[in-house]
Amino acid sequence: MLPTTILIDEHPRCVVRPTDTKDLNRFIRNGKAFLLAETPSGKITHRLATDLEQARWREALALHKAWGGDEEAFFGVPLRGGEEEAACNSQ
Repeated sequence: MLPTTILIDEHPRCVVRPTDTKDLNRFIRNGKAFLLAETPSGKITHRLATDLEQARWREALALHKAWGGDEEAFFGVPLRGGEEEAACNSQ
């Protein structure tokens, strides 16, 4: 699958690249405590990542690979705070 943005109440929370829909649903189910940490009553949705969010994901993957990690072991990256969240929300 392509990088996918997980949204909490329509605000980007993280970008992940699951292998398939089953993997995406498992992440949402198992990661619910992480995803809803700041908004316990929030609604979780997902969509394809924007170009900016994909760039953030690719940069995190490059860092993961730089220390010797392989692409298959990399799942995603949080989108949080300041300029990044504002830029993601403006698209």
